[in-house]
Amino acid sequence: MLPYLVRLTARLSEGLGRLPAKQRTRHAKYLLSAQQPGGGFCGRDGSPDLYYSTFALRALAVLGELQNEPAEQATEFYRQRMTGRETIVDSLSLVYGAKLLEAAAGINVFANAAENWQVAIANSLEQLRRDDGGYAKGPQGIKSSTYHTFLVMVCLELIEQPVPRPENVVQFLLQQQDDEGGFREIQVQKRAGTNPTAAAIGAISILDALDPDTRELTIDFLSEMQTDEGGLRANTRIPIADLLSTFTGLLTLTDLNAIDAIDTDAVLRYVRSLELANGGFHAAVWDEAHDVEYTFYGLGCLALLKEIESVHVSA
Repeated sequence: MLPYLVRLTARLSEGLGRLPAKQRTRHAKYLLSAQQPGGGFCGRDGSPDLYYSTFALRALAVLGELQNEPAEQATEFYRQRMTGRETIVDSLSLVYGAKLLEAAAGINVFANAAENWQVAIANSLEQLRRDDGGYAKGPQGIKSSTYHTFLVMVCLELIEQPVPRPENVVQFLLQQQDDEGGFREIQVQKRAGTNPTAAAIGAISILDALDPDTRELTIDFLSEMQTDEGGLRANTRIPIADLLSTFTGLLTLTDLNAIDAIDTDAVLRYVRSLELANGGFHAAVWDEAHDVEYTFYGLGCLALLKEIESVHVSA
């Protein structure tokens, strides 16, 4: 089976292919305008980094626009950052960005890398393994993080390296689930959240360990996260929806074959309300700015909604 993120990219690309050409074009132009002279893409602070660059590449890839000079410039940016000292987030960003460039533009970012670069990355990630079975955010972290454990799982998949003691990873993740059915980011948190729940289900699914009870509890939790705005909120204490939580919740419910647990027409109205006329998306109704990360989430939501629509039509 193809890696989780590769399959997701293909799904989103297919969904966005059903959008009007003018709509796809204006978002592609928005994304390309964020590319800097050195090839990277910037976030809201104006400086390029691996995190935002990979979100821009993901969005361009699902739009079918990751090619030619922008792809070549991005390749140089990624090659300059192959230092071997990246965080989990940057390691995944580097590997996934490279895979996107290879798949979309035929460019091998790691052409001049050390022979066993995949093993080196896997070994560096394993240094973040903790006794609870998961992976910490960084070298100083004492306890594991649900989100960063998910990142390690998808990164190991992409570099075709095995997960050491996968049963311990599953045990850690299941311990993060609370009585409401959602998952916590770290053990000491009092509440579950939409995004750590999506991360946990993603990781458990990669490890082929999702059981019926966990599935049903997760569906119940996520169904309660939809607000009157139509989008999904981050947790029960936050009354306002946001585009990240809407995307991760929508994706998880889709993957659990439980999309009927929420009102997808309301989700579509919410996502459209955050879409800028000249391309790009706000993060939420309170957000006055915009960036390539939330543009990916907005496009991802539209793609998933088109996927859901096509399934309902065929049924």
